[in-house]
Amino acid sequence: MQFEPKLETGVLLKRYKRFLADVALPDGQVITIHCPNTGSMKNCLFPGEPVWFSTSDNPKRKYPHTWELMQTDQQHLIGINTGRANALAEEAINQHVITELLGYDTLKREVKYGSENSRIDILLTSQTLPECYIEVKSCTLLEDQVGYFPDAVTTRGQKHLRELIHMVTMGHRAVLLFVVQHSGISTVKPARHIDPQYADLLEQAVAKGVEVLAYKTELSPQGSQIIGPCNVML
Repeated sequence: MQFEPKLETGVLLKRYKRFLADVALPDGQVITIHCPNTGSMKNCLFPGEPVWFSTSDNPKRKYPHTWELMQTDQQHLIGINTGRANALAEEAINQHVITELLGYDTLKREVKYGSENSRIDILLTSQTLPECYIEVKSCTLLEDQVGYFPDAVTTRGQKHLRELIHMVTMGHRAVLLFVVQHSGISTVKPARHIDPQYADLLEQAVAKGVEVLAYKTELSPQGSQIIGPCNVML
């Protein structure tokens, strides 16, 4: 996935009101950009370090700039825009990078499913294989050399796990796919210390047959792509 037009850069000053961040540009101007991340962004905020942002030509947008990347004080890159995870996953599936998901004929996004009024991130279908329901999650929280999900209590994520369990009981295939958008993460674990209910539900999901995958993203201001699997510790 290439960034078109090219990303612009600045220095993070602060994130506030959840969806806003102030950035200092190289010429000294300070602008406010949109922060497309609903999580706590724990261990993802490094004031004084470089950020990169995209720019929309939509005249109706109050904040035309969108925060895409953050550089940490350890020189790691983090994908801030969680909305990119689904596009990265779709691209990787179509390019046969995610080997566990080979053999399907069609890919659809945002299909209604389940019993709790949900939409699945990706649905794969084939004439010879069971339907495959894939829930995509962006993993960016790095603690003690381990990546954790979630970074805050997530009732929405808990609902998605229940829906995946339901799909398995209906005879379908269900996959939880962690897209790792932090260059320092090579292992992913459920964040029991943050959301124990999510961790319990994930254990139940795995016991019921839900598959858990984690794939690492190569990040750069030019573009990002999923490059290979990460370890998952349940």
